[in-house]
Amino acid sequence: MGLWGKATFNPKVTGSIPVRPTPVDQVRIDKWLWAARFFKTRGLAATAVLGGRVHINGERVKPSKLVRVGDTVEVTRGTERWTVAVTQLAERRGPAAAAQQLYSETSDSYAQRERHALERRLARTPGADLGARPTKQARRRLDALRRGRRR
Repeated sequence: MGLWGKATFNPKVTGSIPVRPTPVDQVRIDKWLWAARFFKTRGLAATAVLGGRVHINGERVKPSKLVRVGDTVEVTRGTERWTVAVTQLAERRGPAAAAQQLYSETSDSYAQRERHALERRLARTPGADLGARPTKQARRRLDALRRGRRR
């Protein structure tokens, strides 16, 4: 007998029953987001769900909401937004290759993220149009001009 009186599989003992993990048909959304590697920790995933940055089938949810295969999940992290269809479920975090198998991103979502990334690359950085930093002499001249306007 194993933990809690359940029979466990021991290859050395004849007649022991192999215990297979039961496949899950629903998982909490915070666990799934963490397992799918949208967030680094489960706490960050739960915070994002509570903050309204995660929607399942178009509805705002709580971290305890159960997600099923076929659900549509919208995730907003920073300025990026994913719309994915759940293809598999996992309660545990695995390698990145396995995490990518848990969902499939919609083509619209992928195109929108690529467009947004291109816009960010082409956009000027804030302060780029200000030019070089003024020298001490130029700064003193600017200060003198400003003082002259106040009087």
